[in-house]
Amino acid sequence: MSQLSFFSAESIPPAVTDLAGMLAGHGQVVTNEDRARISIVVDRDWRAQAIAELIAQCGLGAEVTRSDEGSPLVRTQATPALLPLSVQWTRGAVKSVPSGWVPNPRQLRVWAVSSGRMEEDGERFVFGLDPHATQTHAPLAQALMRVGIAPTQLGNRTPGPGLRIAGKKRLTKLVEYLGEAPRHVDVEAAWPHV
Repeated sequence: MSQLSFFSAESIPPAVTDLAGMLAGHGQVVTNEDRARISIVVDRDWRAQAIAELIAQCGLGAEVTRSDEGSPLVRTQATPALLPLSVQWTRGAVKSVPSGWVPNPRQLRVWAVSSGRMEEDGERFVFGLDPHATQTHAPLAQALMRVGIAPTQLGNRTPGPGLRIAGKKRLTKLVEYLGEAPRHVDVEAAWPHV
């Protein structure tokens, strides 16, 4: 039986700002007049279902469908509630990390669900980054440092850019922040563990 950490994602109530974790990865935000919508294409159906559940926990509607290429696609409803997040995460039409952003455990959980992966040896976890928004990579690395999890930045090589978390101490802290793995996740392949 595991003990709930004071700093775990399960210890704080859901909020619309949790969805910043989708934008930290390769999620996109689209604003239309007085509404905004966040969407993300993921590589596995379990990710799509888990993200839809996290969106619903924030009090928003979620739609799970398929991209033109056939990959799972999750998007929020278009709502005024997402406008502040849209403003914070864009400069003009370009995705941008808010200055001084410090991700909370729920934002880290959404990021891990949407684009996190274990590396083959099972001793390192990688937060995926948006290959089309390279200007966000260094600020996101700094954001992880602000929560005490110093990453190593990976380039655009396959399977894509990311922030690698290595070392037992850092992984232990990350596991504490993220909480239990979502249902249906292959823990060995996609969820940090120590």
